[in-house]
Amino acid sequence: MGQLGLELEGMPRKLVRVTPAKLATWTGCPRRYRMSYLDRPALPRGGAWAHNTLGAVVHNALRAFFDLPVARRTPEQAEALVVRHWKGDGFQDGEQAGTYRERARGWVHEYVANTDVSIEPVGLERWVSAPTGRIVAEGRVDRIDERDGELVIVDYKTGRHALTTDDARGSQALALYALAAARTLRRPCHQVELHHLPTGQVLSWEHTDESLARQVRRAEEAADELATAGEELAAGGDREALFPTVTGRHCTWCDFRRHCPEGRAAAPEIEPWAMLAP
Repeated sequence: MGQLGLELEGMPRKLVRVTPAKLATWTGCPRRYRMSYLDRPALPRGGAWAHNTLGAVVHNALRAFFDLPVARRTPEQAEALVVRHWKGDGFQDGEQAGTYRERARGWVHEYVANTDVSIEPVGLERWVSAPTGRIVAEGRVDRIDERDGELVIVDYKTGRHALTTDDARGSQALALYALAAARTLRRPCHQVELHHLPTGQVLSWEHTDESLARQVRRAEEAADELATAGEELAAGGDREALFPTVTGRHCTWCDFRRHCPEGRAAAPEIEPWAMLAP
């Protein structure tokens, strides 16, 4: 019989649909994966984090910016879109929110001023999907460009730490987006880029078919594990044994911290604005 007796002998296992976020959650902490995707009714999450709000505003502003006619794509318009999309969720107070709103305006101004904004992206917040041997890799890409007949994956970053080319090279998410974009849009895609707004850095990596295949194999291994754990849970398995807690610094900002005694013991509680750049 197949795994757990849930498959007929000789029948292939159903493809597992995964996003980079699901895979990262599973590999980071299986308990958090269970709480995020399997527990019903869904557990209440923690409140908003200011750094996530900041990132979402910049992403939304840039999406709206590239939706504008080319003649209107000016640094001033980019700044105005930050103001239009601004939210204060997670910030300490109005003064702190205002400080980071102005910082975000400066980021997008400089980014637009130093970017060829005459391009017409192939996709903005585009959902892409591709089956492999054992999974369906899918997700939403910030921006997809086309250069010299090939697609390029563009991922905006607003975190406080500077990035390196290794971040682009090693990103499983970017590799899976490249694979899924190529399948969805039926054009080759090997180049991936991280655009770090706070520093103005553009970190680029050109994948080969072999390096993309390695990332797919890693994703398939993780997907096999999470699918098996989910099936065993549905069959009455021990949820604590199937989805153990992996503790560490990440427990500080976990959305499910209130439901996890081990996580609370492993890392101190911080304020919702603590992960903003100073």
